Amino acid sequence: MKKLLLIAAISLSLVSCAELMQIANTMGTSGLNTGNTVTEAENIMGLKSSLNFGIDHAVNLLGVENGFMNDAILKLVLPEEAQTIVKNIKLIPGGQALVDKAVLSLNRSAEDAVKEATPIFKSAISKMTFSDAMGILFGGNNAATDYLKKTTYNDLQAAFAPKVKASLAKPLVANVSTTQSWNSLTSAYNTVASSPVGAIANLKAVNVNLENYVTQKALDALFIKVAEEEKNIRTNPVARVTSLLQRVFGQLDKK
Repeated sequence: MKKLLLIAAISLSLVSCAELMQIANTMGTSGLNTGNTVTEAENIMGLKSSLNFGIDHAVNLLGVENGFMNDAILKLVLPEEAQTIVKNIKLIPGGQALVDKAVLSLNRSAEDAVKEATPIFKSAISKMTFSDAMGILFGGNNAATDYLKKTTYNDLQAAFAPKVKASLAKPLVANVSTTQSWNSLTSAYNTVASSPVGAIANLKAVNVNLENYVTQKALDALFIKVAEEEKNIRTNPVARVTSLLQRVFGQLDKK
């Protein structure tokens, strides 16, 4: 009976079906190891648990108003291709106001979209295998996050992009969507760029795939926050808020 309850609990913790038998065999019939030796099953569960905590914390930090906007490192600014607009802002009627509104809207869209990231990330986390666990556990402070990014970034990007697209279309700032704000800004600039004045100034039209830009920036921000949480759990015993995390990451204190 204990074994069945344990397997059910592990399933709810996003451990794949293929791993359930390995976990059951590793643990035997007595449930979680209560001795001093941490089992392979506990290690993989602990790593996944730390990443799940990390993504929950990252979304809670970033998925609120000003979560991006007030973060000096993660705040979204105009894409590199559009920096020419800032340099030539005086040529655009009301240009600074258009830029400010576009930047605010970009950050609002990122803040809105990351709320949808949790199930996408947790699905990817569940695919971490037993063979990955030990090298990750005894790797660097961000080893698990780096592994997740390396093995799942493209899939996460594809799954997350529709969420970003939907957020870009929402009227999040003054009842105007980010797409509308962006189009107003770039249309005003491109009108100047295509004029005789623009030709003299050698201005080039700005064309940016806004969906790709926000998707990349939002994903990178989430990985940064997950990495910070992983490092905290690895190095700070107080951050290990469950007995499983204490057992698994406590091994690192002995290194």
